Amino acid sequence: MAMDLMEAAANGTGNDKDTLYLLGGVALMVFGVGLVLSNPTVRRYMSQFGVGNLASNVIPDVERYFKLRAM
Repeated sequence: MAMDLMEAAANGTGNDKDTLYLLGGVALMVFGVGLVLSNPTVRRYMSQFGVGNLASNVIPDVERYFKLRAM
């Protein structure tokens, strides 16, 4: 009985570790982006670049794409 449980646990650990590494990497990236964007200098450059304007210009194109895809 114990050997069966050990074999079953050993077979699934590879997938579990991969998932853990993937989610940990995503969490670190989100945390890093948050740290970078909290810097006032970066915020100033982003406002000069016009990221808000870029996002508002892209939204109609995305909506049009989804309408065409739904056809």
